[in-house]
Amino acid sequence: MGVTPAMPSGCSLNIMMKAMPDRAFDVGIAEQHAVTFSAGLATQGLVPFCNIYSSFMQRAYDQVVHDVALQNLNVVFCLDRGGVVGADGATHHGAYDIAYMRSIPNMIVSAPMNEEELRNLMYTAQLENKGPFSIRYPRGNGVMTSWKTPFKEIKIGTGRKVKSGSDVAFLTIGAIGNYTTKAIELLADKNISAAHYDMRFVKPLDELLLHEVFSKFDKVITVEDGCVMGGMGSAILEFMADHNYSAKVVRLGIPDKFIHHGTQDELYHECFYDVDAMVQSAEKLMQGIILNASSMVG
Repeated sequence: MGVTPAMPSGCSLNIMMKAMPDRAFDVGIAEQHAVTFSAGLATQGLVPFCNIYSSFMQRAYDQVVHDVALQNLNVVFCLDRGGVVGADGATHHGAYDIAYMRSIPNMIVSAPMNEEELRNLMYTAQLENKGPFSIRYPRGNGVMTSWKTPFKEIKIGTGRKVKSGSDVAFLTIGAIGNYTTKAIELLADKNISAAHYDMRFVKPLDELLLHEVFSKFDKVITVEDGCVMGGMGSAILEFMADHNYSAKVVRLGIPDKFIHHGTQDELYHECFYDVDAMVQSAEKLMQGIILNASSMVG
């Protein structure tokens, strides 16, 4: 079932409404109702995909906690506009969903790097007994020309190694990882060998992958298109503390301030997690300097 609170064209549920009019619902500008309605559907054995902009999901946080997570219901939250959204400004940036979703018991928190990963996460989320499942993705275009790939189940809480390296490790979540791929190519020209791990899940974390990272690297950069306060980078630091690892870690993401208007690329630059920021952070780490986003953003 598809559910959206007055955003059928923005989240493209209007396509499903035409193809499956009995299985798609626009409940109006009522995010709290959208979540509780989805919970009700789930209690009857249906699988609702509750499609809401990340920033608007904030309005329904109580319903996510009490109506969905507390009952461990299989509601799939498709959080559109995760990260900075450009010209819509401070009210619409999806800055906080990783942080606010990962604190909720029973909630799975994920973000795909590309269209294939998105399809596989959505397929995985609707399989039996998956419980509350959050999938966030950004505004804008995709990166794959041939995106209609076969559906594959992804084991919950598993990341993937995108590229091997020896000097520094990038840990990314979501589509911003495509910018990291470009940064790693530039670093190779500077004789810096960077590994890239796409975490895919912030909760549960891929602990096996993280044990591999921190047993091999003492220089780590986390990158997320979300707030650094309580986000994926914070989850990585918690893992380090819990397992007594020691490494120099730089966290890149949206700083602890409200971000205003600009294109997405302009805001990535302003918030210091664009390609140049990733390259600069790796270079400084190699020089023994820890350069976090908070020190670079005015």
